[in-house]
Amino acid sequence: MAKSPSKKKNRAKKADSKQLRSLWKGSISFGLVSIPVALYSAEAKEKLSFRLLDRRDFTPVRYRRVNEKSGKDVPWDDIVKGYEYDKSEFVVLSDADFQRANVEASQTIAISEFVEAAEISPIYFDKPYYLAPLKHGEKGYALLREAMRRTGKAGIARMVLRSREYLTALVVHGNMLVANLLRFPHDLRAADGIDVPGKDFKQLKITDREISMAEELIDKMVDRWDPKEFHEEYFDDLMKIIDAKIKSGKTK
Repeated sequence: MAKSPSKKKNRAKKADSKQLRSLWKGSISFGLVSIPVALYSAEAKEKLSFRLLDRRDFTPVRYRRVNEKSGKDVPWDDIVKGYEYDKSEFVVLSDADFQRANVEASQTIAISEFVEAAEISPIYFDKPYYLAPLKHGEKGYALLREAMRRTGKAGIARMVLRSREYLTALVVHGNMLVANLLRFPHDLRAADGIDVPGKDFKQLKITDREISMAEELIDKMVDRWDPKEFHEEYFDDLMKIIDAKIKSGKTK
């Protein structure tokens, strides 16, 4: 990603011109309070989709389901899901097993506690969703938002989305409440094996003067965060190459 203050380029997205559709309707609950809300996806990722082709005639190449031992194709009816608990040792799970493991669907974002929003490390944030009040929920929505804004708190909750339970942080974003799905600790790799310098500055031969100079450099580079100033140059450049090939007739 690169910052481009002189050149503001807004890529129009098809999704922006359409009315946002809610993915889920339910309520935020904390204590005896219940606020009816609708959930909207906050992501609009632009992805380039590519097919694998045979260079000789540009025919698409298919993926095959092949038995590793025999090398023969395996029909869908003969494929089951297995968990490899040890090398080449599997336990097979049936559709009924997955069904039993499904959490019971709930239309409630149940806040269990409030924490300092600044205490949640960015490494845990996964995917954001906008929350908007439904009819008769406006007052409760605004009250919760303003109380969270003034106290600097985030609400920690659990919610079920598409048959899966998620840990969620409710945070304030402008006038919006955002439900940000969180990664569970087991979703993150331990960093124990990664070697980084500690805080023994004498051993690292770092002086107080050098730290002060680094702080001064940071102060000089301080700016107001404006996400609109950034865009993905790789995507833009790749689309230019694709458009040029199309215009020059280099298509098949």
